[in-house]
Amino acid sequence: MSSLPAVVVILVFLAASLATWGAGVQLSRTTDELDRRLNLGDALGGMVLLAVAGSLPEVAITVSGAASGHIELAAGNLIGGIATATMVLVICDLFAPRPLTYLVGSLIPVLEGLLVVMVVAAVLMGALLPRSASIAGRVSPGSIAIVLLWVGGVWVLNRARSHPAWRVEAAGSRPGRPHHRVRHPNPHPTARHSTARVALTFGAACLVTLVAGVLLEVTGSDLAGRAGIDGVVFGATVLSLATALPEISSGIEAVRLGDHRLAVADVFGGNAFQLCLFLVADLVALKPALPTAGAANSWLAALAIALTAVYVAGMIIRPTRPNRLGPDSILACVLYAIGILGLLRIAQ
Repeated sequence: MSSLPAVVVILVFLAASLATWGAGVQLSRTTDELDRRLNLGDALGGMVLLAVAGSLPEVAITVSGAASGHIELAAGNLIGGIATATMVLVICDLFAPRPLTYLVGSLIPVLEGLLVVMVVAAVLMGALLPRSASIAGRVSPGSIAIVLLWVGGVWVLNRARSHPAWRVEAAGSRPGRPHHRVRHPNPHPTARHSTARVALTFGAACLVTLVAGVLLEVTGSDLAGRAGIDGVVFGATVLSLATALPEISSGIEAVRLGDHRLAVADVFGGNAFQLCLFLVADLVALKPALPTAGAANSWLAALAIALTAVYVAGMIIRPTRPNRLGPDSILACVLYAIGILGLLRIAQ
């Protein structure tokens, strides 16, 4: 890419971003349809498959970045992507009739938010381990701990959903469907397609997403180098925004359909799984990725915890103001702006 003009590289980056958006939307819809028809989420393996399908842009960027030696860009995209993805809830708030955290009316997303906090905390702890504290010099114990923590958290969440120990009634709430397996009264046109056609669309969307993710990593690394931007900063901002486009589209669609609880759960669920990709980065790069996180990624991790805590508190407090953008979203915007300014300062 370094031999191409900067304008061409930018155009390729933008084209890959649009392809990620379009393929990501189709991936989300076909994944939901396959889950309903095949009951994939009933088993842990199915849940892992669904989580990977929803994080394919991050998977492609992580593998490509680790293989090409741009671990800092991959790490910035993984950790910074959580803060960016959480800000998707601000956009969803703009399309909701009331503050999103008021409409959720459930504490299950609170548990999902707490899982995000625990996994990000494990990232911070793993980043403090020395390089010598590794398994065979290739895998960080922190990366394994993150995966185990996510698996245990998913098991606890499913247990809480299937065997609730108590009931909460939130006046005025409109949570919508409890999960994607419940068909909406106005289903997407893919519901009328055959399973084979849905599976083919799913496969094509996976392929496009993977190719676009690799192009995003290659062009993004090149653009960051030309502009003299730190890889962590670029991965946490521009690259994270590009990979968050499918979440923005699916989040707006969920709110439009009245699935307010799912809009929050999808963001938190994707954020919790995303950090499991540090283990993939270790295996591809043949060395621990967490110790390379550095101060910038630690700052981003703290920002991700703060933003998640804001929305967790919002779902418990339930802001009742009639305006669409809730006080939690306003606070999240302020924190995010401060976080990005601080990130730029640290990078300098």
